[in-house]
Amino acid sequence: MKLGVTPWNFGDLSARSLTDQARTAEALGYDSFWLPENHFNPGAIPEPLMLLAAVAAGTQRIRLATTSFLLPVRHPLQAAEQVAVLDQLSNGRVILGIGRGYSTAMLQAFSVAPGEKRRLFESTLQVMRKAWSGEPVPVGDGQTTVVLDPLPVQRPHPPLWVAAFGPKALAQAGRLGLPYLASPMETMTKLEDNFARYDSAAREHGMTGNASTGARPIMRTVYVSDNASELRGLRERMANEVRKLGRLPEDAQTHEWAILGDAMEVRDRIDEYRERFAIDYLVVTRLRIPGVPDESLHASMAAVAQMAG
Repeated sequence: MKLGVTPWNFGDLSARSLTDQARTAEALGYDSFWLPENHFNPGAIPEPLMLLAAVAAGTQRIRLATTSFLLPVRHPLQAAEQVAVLDQLSNGRVILGIGRGYSTAMLQAFSVAPGEKRRLFESTLQVMRKAWSGEPVPVGDGQTTVVLDPLPVQRPHPPLWVAAFGPKALAQAGRLGLPYLASPMETMTKLEDNFARYDSAAREHGMTGNASTGARPIMRTVYVSDNASELRGLRERMANEVRKLGRLPEDAQTHEWAILGDAMEVRDRIDEYRERFAIDYLVVTRLRIPGVPDESLHASMAAVAQMAG
């Protein structure tokens, strides 16, 4: 199983800080370093590809990934160019996680009607893939064409994974035959339902789904510690934070959506995810609470990397 990781210090999103964190992950053997895209909130990351370009210059091997590069708010040809340039800069290290966006305010700020986001997502992706092929792309009245240059290093394009939440988005990902990137904020029961919807849609449309790309990923909050008192406190604090966000059922327990425990407990839980969902790629996400020392986070990351071999 391959491992990815998101930044663990979201208090400092400078290029220097992100590069240092990616170097640490690279030294520990992590396969990929992931950034989200979000807009108009404190600590936003509106242009993840620009930050990943900085990370590319300071790393050698680790793959550079987005959890949700939002296609409906972008011009398809410009987006295709930006991704191709990053793939060139990094010598073919990009994984492009793509999404539609869920915030009505964000979509409206970019003049996108929320009801149009799925259609725009698919039409934008179609143009981007055609552009990455090196074929002429019709523009304007259709009589004029343009050809993308440079093209991505990875052919025909970087791996595409789809961040999906609702039934319609899951069905769309399955129909397109692209790997579904599961959210870190869903219970195991919800994930079971989501994977079933995704797999059903892939089969219905004759797609091999994740099997075609060798990836069946999941994102989970993971933390390893031998300190039982620390773990009890973290579980309680995390449960309180999640209740405030209102993104999970009121009675959802921490173990249903996060993996916390000593090394043996965490190893057993990861094995459970692998057996239950057939995952082969785990993206380790940060603890969404402050106050955990950096040295403890680094120790946890190292322990998880050792578990994955």
